[in-house]
Amino acid sequence: MPIDATPLFAPSDRRGPFFSVIAHNRSLVELTSPEGHRATISVLENDLFRVQVASRGQEPLQRTWAIAPGQDDIPWEGRERSALDGFSLPEYEYAVESGSLSLKTSRMRLDVDLNGFICVWRSLTADGWRTVAEDRPTFAYNFGQLDRKTYHYLRRSADDFYVGLGEKAGDTNRAGGRYRMVNTDAAFYSARTSDPLYKHIPFYMARRRGQKGAVGLYYDTTADCAFDMGRELDNYHGAYRHFSAETGALDYYVIGGEDFAAVLRRFTWLTGRPFLPPRWSLGYSGSTMSYTEAPNAQERMGEFLGLCRRHGIVCRSFHLSSGYTTIDGKRCVFTWNRDKFPDPALFARQYRENGIRLVANIKPALLMVHPEYDQAAKEGLFITDAEGKPLVVPFWGGNASYLDFTNPDTVAWWKKRITDQLLTVGIASMWNDNNEFEVWQPDALINGFGKGLPAADNRPLQTLLMCKASVEAQREYDPGRRPFSVSRAGMAGMQRYVQTWSGDNVTSWETLKYNLKMGLGLSLSGVYNIGHDVGGFLGPAPEPELFIRWIQFGIFLPRFSIHSENLDERVTEPWMYPELTPLIRALINFRERLIPQFMDLLWQAHRDYQPILRPVFYNFPDDPACLEENDDMMLGEDLLVAAAIEPGVQERRTYLPAGAVWTDWWTGRRYAGGQTVTVPAGWDRTPLFAREGALIALNTADQVMEADRRGFAWFPPAGTAAADRQVFEDDSESLQQDRGGHGFWSFTLGSRAEALAVGISRTGPAPERFDELDLELPGREIRPLEVTGGRLEADKNDGLRRMIRIRLN
Repeated sequence: MPIDATPLFAPSDRRGPFFSVIAHNRSLVELTSPEGHRATISVLENDLFRVQVASRGQEPLQRTWAIAPGQDDIPWEGRERSALDGFSLPEYEYAVESGSLSLKTSRMRLDVDLNGFICVWRSLTADGWRTVAEDRPTFAYNFGQLDRKTYHYLRRSADDFYVGLGEKAGDTNRAGGRYRMVNTDAAFYSARTSDPLYKHIPFYMARRRGQKGAVGLYYDTTADCAFDMGRELDNYHGAYRHFSAETGALDYYVIGGEDFAAVLRRFTWLTGRPFLPPRWSLGYSGSTMSYTEAPNAQERMGEFLGLCRRHGIVCRSFHLSSGYTTIDGKRCVFTWNRDKFPDPALFARQYRENGIRLVANIKPALLMVHPEYDQAAKEGLFITDAEGKPLVVPFWGGNASYLDFTNPDTVAWWKKRITDQLLTVGIASMWNDNNEFEVWQPDALINGFGKGLPAADNRPLQTLLMCKASVEAQREYDPGRRPFSVSRAGMAGMQRYVQTWSGDNVTSWETLKYNLKMGLGLSLSGVYNIGHDVGGFLGPAPEPELFIRWIQFGIFLPRFSIHSENLDERVTEPWMYPELTPLIRALINFRERLIPQFMDLLWQAHRDYQPILRPVFYNFPDDPACLEENDDMMLGEDLLVAAAIEPGVQERRTYLPAGAVWTDWWTGRRYAGGQTVTVPAGWDRTPLFAREGALIALNTADQVMEADRRGFAWFPPAGTAAADRQVFEDDSESLQQDRGGHGFWSFTLGSRAEALAVGISRTGPAPERFDELDLELPGREIRPLEVTGGRLEADKNDGLRRMIRIRLN
């Protein structure tokens, strides 16, 4: 489909620097212009190219902390941008003729007009070669004719569909918007309109409606930057979109693919393997500012344990807010207020004995009243001003200085404090908070691992390295246990280290609706282990209907935490409305049932770079109806979640994607795809559909403490079909999977008109701890079942569920 807007100047009218090839080899092509501008194209994978553009006198960036191809970590001092380890460096076709350059692999083709360095990108799809991106033919780059910023302008079509850009407000489709990448403490933000927010992920994907093929563009910079996705108009240039950065040479990666799924997997691989968390991190996590602010905080925290027992609420972790660190009302990280918490070790032990891990809040700045501030300043641990003195900035509670995580001495100091003050008393993991590093002074400096760098251009880097330091401290303290850490702010590559959430959201129906979309934006940007403060963090306590709808949605997020600092001083907790407590208890128990499925999805993210939460168009790229803005999401490949997010409704209309048959999880009713259906959406359950053939891992035990019994929900096809399925299993929190100690359930699933068949086998030690397996089928499924790998012990049907117990061989 042709671009639907053309510039008033034809290409022949264009006046730009003319580039010539000066070198090319197995992996790259170097070009220069008579004015001294430079460009480099690197062919890294069949579907991945890198482009660097530097105007005369502009020095290319030397190191990156975002790029980690297929790796789960990077060196502290970063990776040389010229490094090629990790890339396959495929062969490519090369041609220069008539003022143009062409590079072609088996999956991508780049054609460059050397007059102005105008790039056109094509990707090989099932329908042949398709153009997926092309530079604007007028002033695509800033070769000194604009200002000192860095720009990249591309052509735009009215049919373009843009997704990604990380944690952003508004609709999933970013077309027509303008977005800034500036890590900001955005408390009270509007999930529909506010920008910027907490994270810096300059990556997006694009495709054209009605056409196969997709493209991803990642701009490798930690400088403040912005994306205009069609809000800006200029009749002299036609329809365009653009990227701009405050500083630095242009360094971007282009990924081509059949669809968004192919592009996203490659981008996540490029920026590093998502970490595999411990299983306990997937349960309900309690949290509130109120308890640790109380003068009898340890006593209040003990009351929470009793309330969980009284109401039958299964809680797996508790996010410990920073009130535990106060000295004279000031939050001093790595201290314990012994008036509030007389015995931190006893406190942590009591929680652990009740099956709850503590996740302690830590902050990357020391208030000037902090007892260790002067010594830290003497040791040079802070970001400094131009004169080398600690840079003093406003922070929570007063003036403070940020720690500099590009200084090895700071990293050592940080890890020692985590160990001595938190891990040794029984804290399980770290909650990295208030870590946007709001340094606006242009002359502020960081150590830069001995190189001295501007602080303002590297604020996201500080966040990433803070997370890395927190994870390393846990790993060094207990090498056999899987580390877990959480961070509010972040940048591309953060998925290697931490879980995240959408910051200090506001209690409102609008937040519920648009936090759903915000989470999908993060998922479409390589950050898969995510969540929101369920119920809303700031504002009034949620009304009953809003609270139950939040929980109905929240139980399907990797991070499920109810957290609040309500202005009316009420605590948002599962039992805050007695009439709702039984419903909320049932919803949390359903979340517990789904944890084995979440664990398998997190393994797929870790191994295969697959997202956990997905918009429906991710799984169904050929159904144009799925591209329409909606409030649905997929949990993995097979579950469609249609949460009720509007007030006053008892039904939910949802579109079921074409190309699949769907089963209502609650009623067992089957629906053909490609239609909109209306289903009940009461306060007791979330509308949920399973794709035909799905096999969903479950914990079928009574949800008490550490109980775990393995089951699977199977939704067999009505006709004849056969499929193999493999499901991950491990021991929940050790690092044994790195040493081959995990295992898999393997299933051979068959259906015929007259019978069903299931074959079960196990590999690795983890599944061997189970002697029995529960198989759940829709109640309408009455075909006899043939089992291999075990024997049938029970087969009961209550009309809604058919419950089968199998004794394993």
